[in-house]
Amino acid sequence: METRDSTPDKEAEPIDTPDRAGTLQEALWKAVDKLRGSVDAADYRELVLGVFFLRYVSDAFDRRRAELARELEADGVSEDRFDAFLDDPDAYASARVLWVPETARWTWITSHVKSRHLVAVLDGAMAAIMREHTSLAGALPRNFHDGVDTKSLAGLVQVVDETRFTETQGRPTGDVLADVYEYFLVSFARAEGRRGGESLTPRSVARLAVELLEPYEGRLYDPACGSAGMLVEAARFVETRRGTAHLDDLVVYGQEINEQAWRLARMNLVVHGVEGDLGARWGDTLADDRHPGLEADFVLSVPPFNMSHRALNETDPRWRYGVPPRDGANYAWLQHALAKLGPYGTASVVLANGSLYAKSGCGIRRAMVEDDVVACVVALPPRLFHTTQIPACLWILTKDKGPQGTRGSVDRRGQILFVDAREAGTLHGRTERVLTEADLARIAGTYHAWRGTLSAGGKRAAYRDEPGFCASVGLEAVRHHGYDLTPSRYVLHAPVGSATQDDRRGELQALTRNLDVLFD
Repeated sequence: METRDSTPDKEAEPIDTPDRAGTLQEALWKAVDKLRGSVDAADYRELVLGVFFLRYVSDAFDRRRAELARELEADGVSEDRFDAFLDDPDAYASARVLWVPETARWTWITSHVKSRHLVAVLDGAMAAIMREHTSLAGALPRNFHDGVDTKSLAGLVQVVDETRFTETQGRPTGDVLADVYEYFLVSFARAEGRRGGESLTPRSVARLAVELLEPYEGRLYDPACGSAGMLVEAARFVETRRGTAHLDDLVVYGQEINEQAWRLARMNLVVHGVEGDLGARWGDTLADDRHPGLEADFVLSVPPFNMSHRALNETDPRWRYGVPPRDGANYAWLQHALAKLGPYGTASVVLANGSLYAKSGCGIRRAMVEDDVVACVVALPPRLFHTTQIPACLWILTKDKGPQGTRGSVDRRGQILFVDAREAGTLHGRTERVLTEADLARIAGTYHAWRGTLSAGGKRAAYRDEPGFCASVGLEAVRHHGYDLTPSRYVLHAPVGSATQDDRRGELQALTRNLDVLFD
């Protein structure tokens, strides 16, 4: 009988999901959810996350203030001069910490928890922060009077106040609180179902998109940023690989059509210490681009799947490859991403599988292939998104598939990399699939080897086709298949004469999967 090592395989573990978070998050979620009553999940989400935001910025402010006091004391500065230094907003901004006015500090808020004026105190706290930081003007929620009675609101403040966000497993207190904030974003999205899930990308999908692009520095843009999960993941990538000191190397931009999601995104960036430009207001990217002059080095996006759009301007210069069909905006998002890229930029866009073969967009797809802007297509496993069962894929687009000057990339002009990753991931619960660390490494590593990019590990690996998983295909083969970009069309077969029984079994399984795709 085969024996297995009982030591957990970290590479086989799924990327963190809300149910895998610690007991702190779970207990806090249960306590907060009990106070919700009959309040709509979407309304309650903004209220709860607003309270967490106030706690977070105040705690960060207090920690920075204590740190400054220690530095002043060590430098021999007399106590009578402390206030002049401790009240300098620049001393906080340099550490990516918001200066918090006195009427927005957590001690002020909790001192009014039993007051009938608590609602006004919370609204006033948000207003004070927005007055102090003009970049947040109009961005934070001020609706604590809506839907929740004062008693429940006081209970919420008390629950958040009584929670000790202490250091765990060597992680700073601020990171723990930020994790709780992210946990609540995901949990509320689950509670809202389809409506909530549209503004939140599963973390394993965000991780994959970021790992494929490796955005170490430059301008990164998400045209459908939701609650800013992709932007936060990109910043986390830089911090993990190069350290906090390099966070400024990446400048992030975004746009979001939904007002509430846009406000949550602004708070999410602050909580994670990410400076970003999400526009002065929310808005429809396809109808009203809020970053018209932007040339991005990276575009990351998971727009709503198969969204119809009736307001497209047919003369818009973004539609270089053809006016997108109004009954599905997939090709509008792809062309918008390309329009935003600089000369050497790269985009990663996650769309419904229909974008790979739909007849209604075939002309646009053909034009993009012939212009050689499609670098890679990845077929993703099913059930990655808990709000939809629609199969998804990932497009990698670029305006230059050549060596790109001093970057030394492999010249891939006239070729497209197809990756069939439908078997990747592991089931989390009964309905949701999550990509593992090993999945991310395999998919991203395959692309980087093919493109010849300097991988995260600083190694260059040679690319080779892998039957059933990946294939580098010339444009002539794509023409032969009528510009159908479904990866399984191109990665089915092993070289002639090398097929084994296992290979044939794999081909049969792949053919079965193809039939499943056709009947989806």
